Amino acid sequence: MTIEIKLRKGEPIDRAIRRLKKRLDREGTIRDVRDKRYFAKPSDKKREARKVAAFTQMLRTRYEKM
Repeated sequence: MTIEIKLRKGEPIDRAIRRLKKRLDREGTIRDVRDKRYFAKPSDKKREARKVAAFTQMLRTRYEKM
């Protein structure tokens, strides 16, 4: 799976790099690479998922009351 960004006529390199980063972010490529950089035990993944779920639930209950 290759991602190509073609330079438009008269487009600066900085803008093309920004488009590339946005596309990589939208497709989740960067996130996948960062997740797979180190091995995480399944128990650690479950623990992290529970931690995130508890945090989002806390935020939901906090903002429901407002």
